[in-house]
Amino acid sequence: MVLVAALNQSRWTVGAPRGRYGARVQSNDEGDAAFPAGFFTRVDEGVDTVFYASPRIVTHIDVDAIRAVGDLYEELRVDGDVLDLMSSWVSHFHTPPRHLRVLGLNEHELRSNPAASERIVHDLNTEPRIPLPAECVDDAVCCVSIDYLTRPVVVFRDVARVLRPGGRLVCTFSNRLFPTKAVRGWLYATEDERCRIVAEYFRRSGVFGPPITSRRTPLDHRGDPLYAVWASREPC
Repeated sequence: MVLVAALNQSRWTVGAPRGRYGARVQSNDEGDAAFPAGFFTRVDEGVDTVFYASPRIVTHIDVDAIRAVGDLYEELRVDGDVLDLMSSWVSHFHTPPRHLRVLGLNEHELRSNPAASERIVHDLNTEPRIPLPAECVDDAVCCVSIDYLTRPVVVFRDVARVLRPGGRLVCTFSNRLFPTKAVRGWLYATEDERCRIVAEYFRRSGVFGPPITSRRTPLDHRGDPLYAVWASREPC
């Protein structure tokens, strides 16, 4: 519980350092380092490509939560040139966007995604820099995978680099996960604290506007809850 207690310390939410979209992410870890010691460690520190080597053609949240993801994308009009981060065989859009790039660890899963126009096999924990040029996508999404990032602030900064001006990063998550691969700070947090964690990733990145947090399933919903945190890229 030490990690969760540290989230309430005022030093954790001091002003975020300002970054530039073109900075080399390899040397830009200050935002992640501001979190409590051990926050981004995991039970299984093995290579992620090994853990995800076998395809998992399954859904990780229930039907109502999946519908809530698609409803949010429609509400926000995420329908242009979209990058789906840490993706799989399904991206949960009700209607596929005009051009969908899916980035993930398992080539078979990405090939099985019927909505994808472009597939990128890439490990963001090993190399946070996204293999795409600057300002090439309208919006980015990350569905039920944010809890696995070990350098999220660095990744968020690079997402901003590939977003066009005003583009958004939309993160959705539930309470289901692979416990050996989620970072410890996430495992020890409550669901409300997890929303605060993602919002702090945005703030620490220094390149997004104020994050918006929303519960997307009703409070009395008996299935998987769905939460969302999103923000827009600030001007350079």
